[in-house]
Amino acid sequence: MVKTKFKNYRVYYNFLNSLAKDLTKFYYKKLNKPFKVINKARKNGYDPVTLADKIFEKFIRTRIKRRFPNHQIIGEEMGLKKSNSDYTWVLDPIDGTRSFIIGNPTWSNLISLNYKGRPVIGLANFPKLNKYYLNQSDKKAYLFEKGKKRKLMVNKKVSYSKMKVSGAFHGWLSLNKQKKIPKVIKLMQFPCFDALSYCHLCEGRIDVVLMCSNKIWDIHPIIPIAKASGAIISNWKNEDAIKAGNVLVSANNLIHHKILKLLKPVR
Repeated sequence: MVKTKFKNYRVYYNFLNSLAKDLTKFYYKKLNKPFKVINKARKNGYDPVTLADKIFEKFIRTRIKRRFPNHQIIGEEMGLKKSNSDYTWVLDPIDGTRSFIIGNPTWSNLISLNYKGRPVIGLANFPKLNKYYLNQSDKKAYLFEKGKKRKLMVNKKVSYSKMKVSGAFHGWLSLNKQKKIPKVIKLMQFPCFDALSYCHLCEGRIDVVLMCSNKIWDIHPIIPIAKASGAIISNWKNEDAIKAGNVLVSANNLIHHKILKLLKPVR
């Protein structure tokens, strides 16, 4: 894999640092209220969306277009705005819409900047928790909370026997398939809260997160934060996580490859 050289972190880091604060203010001013829920899924599925998802995305798109008018934007709710730029913004205005609907505070705004197709800067903003996660470079990422910032670092030295594992299958893995990976099921002892679980791994609170059915807007914003925190990230086939789908994030290489081996029957 050819690494994409990207050095202009400061401009985009400062932009996202400011946008995170503004998103939280915007939520409490305009969106901190109940919204009608619409099911986007066809036939028997359930894929909820609210007007708040679209309002958030419009707000983010407006800010990006004002500052970087030539950049492409891909959003979960409003699709792709094409251009010839090497820069593409990937947006999930509300990651964890189900949590948003029931008043669970773990939902987030996810944004990544991709340069020549690769995520280089990611933001995970949690308005109800009044905190956000953002990488400053490919080596440094931070948690911003209560007016302070703390460098993110995974628990690199954790052993397989002491690791904390969180996971969610999101309906993708049938009961029959789950029966093929009993050791993985047994390891999943900690709750999963969408992007917040990935962020907890970056803090060193948990050590493995495995999730199914990630879309690009679910995982692209997480990739640069996780890598800058020292995490190992791939899909379940040990391919680049940029492909999305079923994703595994681990605190070190040893446990990552052990979990991949356990997942082999269903990948």
